[in-house]
Amino acid sequence: MSLTLLFLFLLLCALGCPLAIALGLSSVASIVIFTSTPVHVLSESMFSAMNSFLLVAVPLFLLVGQLMDKGGVADRIFDFAHAMVGWLPGGMGHVNVASSVVFGGISGSSVADIASLGAIEINAMVKHGYEKGYAVGMTLATSTLSSIIPPSILMVIAGSIANQSIGLLLIAGLVPGLFIAAFLMVYNHIYSVRRGVCKPTPFDFKHFIKSAVRAFLPMMTPVILMVGILDGFFTPTEAAAIAVVYTFFIAALVYKKITWADMAEMLKETGRSSGGILFIAATGKLAAWVFAFDGLPVMIGTWLGSITKDPTMIMIILFLFLIVVGMFMDAIAAMFILIPILVPPAVSLGVDPIHLLVIIVITLTLGLVTPPVGVCLFAVAKVTNMSLEEVIKSSTGPVSVLIVSIAALVLFPVLVIGPLKLFGLY
Repeated sequence: MSLTLLFLFLLLCALGCPLAIALGLSSVASIVIFTSTPVHVLSESMFSAMNSFLLVAVPLFLLVGQLMDKGGVADRIFDFAHAMVGWLPGGMGHVNVASSVVFGGISGSSVADIASLGAIEINAMVKHGYEKGYAVGMTLATSTLSSIIPPSILMVIAGSIANQSIGLLLIAGLVPGLFIAAFLMVYNHIYSVRRGVCKPTPFDFKHFIKSAVRAFLPMMTPVILMVGILDGFFTPTEAAAIAVVYTFFIAALVYKKITWADMAEMLKETGRSSGGILFIAATGKLAAWVFAFDGLPVMIGTWLGSITKDPTMIMIILFLFLIVVGMFMDAIAAMFILIPILVPPAVSLGVDPIHLLVIIVITLTLGLVTPPVGVCLFAVAKVTNMSLEEVIKSSTGPVSVLIVSIAALVLFPVLVIGPLKLFGLY
């Protein structure tokens, strides 16, 4: 039954069918062929999948990204990042990384990062002596940070699928995100020193203070969210609603960059994006039911247990598998299919569920920047007017560093779980 579903799903995707429709049709066909379940029960199941308070956070965080994108925030964040690390050797490359870290803490979307900061970062790096290809590669790699640093939309979705604490998952993504950012900054430092580009300059304290003041209000967004969630003042979904109100206040009333007409258009765009995600959630519910009915998680658990019972080896196997999956499947669709299959057997064999979910999210973000279906890959090619072949060739180095840093997170769970235990959160 599960094999029939997967075969039909891959066949429909190969024929160009949208992911949600392909997943829904293959799930319904498998259920109808192998069981006598009434069709109206399937529609009720799909509705219940979308009727989730937790998933309300998804369109709200998407709207936050829209507000920040259109609200004049990108320039302020870039200027602050420049003042903070631009004076170091290889400064503009470091600014690229720092900008994505800060913007990721506001938008939670890698595509929004490329759309808002991509052209600014690339042009600034080229202006300071970097080759355009290297600048494009770094921008592509750093965009993934926005899907890892809280508030990450992918973390919200992963937590809702696995029935794990979304607040804990959001916080668990912070240290891994900063760890990957540090890896990229070390790589950029080595590259810049060897090539003799972007040499160090004196630190300008006055410019730092001025840029920090200009960027203070948007940078308070992640602070408000994390403090509120940690102290129990509000849930992640309520935090998303508060973030919408706060960012609207900044963009419309303080910076005066957004009109009511702009707001209407942003709501439409948010509806389109969240509709696609929730449609996948609905059809993914059917697929998860098929896998559970077929006993696929138990079979995978038995198979993994026959290979090894070492949690680290299991994580390595899953990491390599997820890299391949991410190259050919949208991250959100992949999570709805794979989390119900992989998480229960892996946890039964001793793998920590929070560590596993964080690695699933981070590894699948690689699919955003790798061919053949990388969304950010297409976005940066559009922003720079470069061919896909040129972008792929240019990004080989930074993306390789990205993979090595994620592998370190796989091998050393303490980097993910340690900070949570240190502060008594887990």
